[in-house]
Amino acid sequence: MKILFISQYFYPEVFKGNEIVFDFAKKGYDITVLTGKPNYPKGKFYEGYSFLGKKEETINGVKIIRTPLFPRKSGKAIPLVTNYLSFICFSYFAVLFRIKENYDVIFVQQLSPVTMALPGLWIKKRQKIPMILWVLDLWPESVIATTSLKKGKIIDFIEKLVRKIYIKSDVILVSSKSFIKSIQNKCDGTIKDIRYFPNWAEDVFVNVKHTSIKIPMLPDGFNIMFAGNVGESQDFEAILDAAEKTKEEDINWVIVGDGRKLTWVKKEIEERKLSRVYPLGRYPLETMPHFFKKADAMLVSLKDTPVFGITVPAKVQAYMASGKMILGMINGEGKDLINESKCGYAVAAEDSSGLSKKAMKLLHLSQEERNEMENNALNFYNSNFSKDKLFLKLENIFQIYN
Repeated sequence: MKILFISQYFYPEVFKGNEIVFDFAKKGYDITVLTGKPNYPKGKFYEGYSFLGKKEETINGVKIIRTPLFPRKSGKAIPLVTNYLSFICFSYFAVLFRIKENYDVIFVQQLSPVTMALPGLWIKKRQKIPMILWVLDLWPESVIATTSLKKGKIIDFIEKLVRKIYIKSDVILVSSKSFIKSIQNKCDGTIKDIRYFPNWAEDVFVNVKHTSIKIPMLPDGFNIMFAGNVGESQDFEAILDAAEKTKEEDINWVIVGDGRKLTWVKKEIEERKLSRVYPLGRYPLETMPHFFKKADAMLVSLKDTPVFGITVPAKVQAYMASGKMILGMINGEGKDLINESKCGYAVAAEDSSGLSKKAMKLLHLSQEERNEMENNALNFYNSNFSKDKLFLKLENIFQIYN
């Protein structure tokens, strides 16, 4: 079976689609990837890549067609929009002149921007083949939540584009059950085949190997660790407020990651004299299990916006797969997962007071209670988010079109 995988982001950038491609290639599927030049998250091309260089390559037996694009640089509005538009423009020419094989099915990993699904529609129309759309980010909801654009012609245009993409997709996979209603409402009465296909934890969290990887020593005390992007969406204002409320307790707030908000976080730590908040910076993915192992609890947070209320951050699965207690400040499905699995405590988004109280509650748990929560996390992951189970489900969907 020949599959064309489309996403603006692909290896060596770290996204879930990498595992789909490489795992299914091992199963014997013939997969080609249409993607851009890697520059996420730092905004500059990875070593060995440039605007015009390395147009095609083969990695682990997978043919990769790379289109030029302008790097996202700082991630601010103008370079980010330029990055998004350049991928679409150059992908159009790739579809015309570089996609020469015929495929059985198209699989689109749809993150932001939603426009990365357009090359899939162009090839679907030309080759008359089905397209599977995996929705990991809702538009225009994400744009409204993270930018100053709330309504107007741009939002109306995005809304029309999203409706077109959804309606023309043959199967829509969603990473959150809460996405289903929003997607169906945009399908203009068309009954779509929408299926739940959540995130899973990367292999490094499931098959932890004993290696000589060295990471910084964590401070003495009860360590609550945030791992991932340090951005606007993660609500570090409330996290630092909670840290301030617990500064007399034996609780450390450890931040492992990088992002646009990190400079602001460091400045706030200094100005507010938050001596128990430790920003450690960004580390490679393969080091994360070793950080997690040394943490007492893991933190996940998102701001109080409608789109984040129906979003489950992928780090929740990574935390569960690592058998860690989870402290959440998040709404909707993410909050429900943490509380229903009994692997920790989750309060409403932006509730810094509630977060500080639950942090202290975790601190005072007995070792037996902590062990029970950690076991609950791992058991819930194995029952609901195992990659083997999810990939079998995806393989069955592929076989429908074989």
